[in-house]
Amino acid sequence: MNVVIMGCGRVGARVAVLLDEAGHQVTMIDRLSASFERLPKEFGGNTVLGTGIDEDVLRMAGIDHVDVFIATTNADNRNIMGAQVARTIFNVPHCIVRLYDPVRADAYREMGLDTICPTTTISAMIMDKIATYGGR
Repeated sequence: MNVVIMGCGRVGARVAVLLDEAGHQVTMIDRLSASFERLPKEFGGNTVLGTGIDEDVLRMAGIDHVDVFIATTNADNRNIMGAQVARTIFNVPHCIVRLYDPVRADAYREMGLDTICPTTTISAMIMDKIATYGGR
């Protein structure tokens, strides 16, 4: 698969490495060139400096031939906008968006974006862990 990831933070870089190791074509987009230092020397994908809500930057990343767009920046609005541009302008079939706000995650999930909300996921994991302690 061809994948574009917007946001080369810890999550984006980790996903990029895993996808690259699995043999997928990966392109990372980030606004800061220093972010690409999170990628190992062995990373076989591409990097594009810029913002993933800019159509020209997305074209440089090869968005016209992408199967999956993943937005992992730390900004919900930027992630939503990048995914909406990828889906509506470039007809990317699959968009995965990290959103910290659970209400927004639910709303955009209903609009057809695949959302992942670390707030909800981690809260559920903590509650599951607490349940294993027993007691009151």
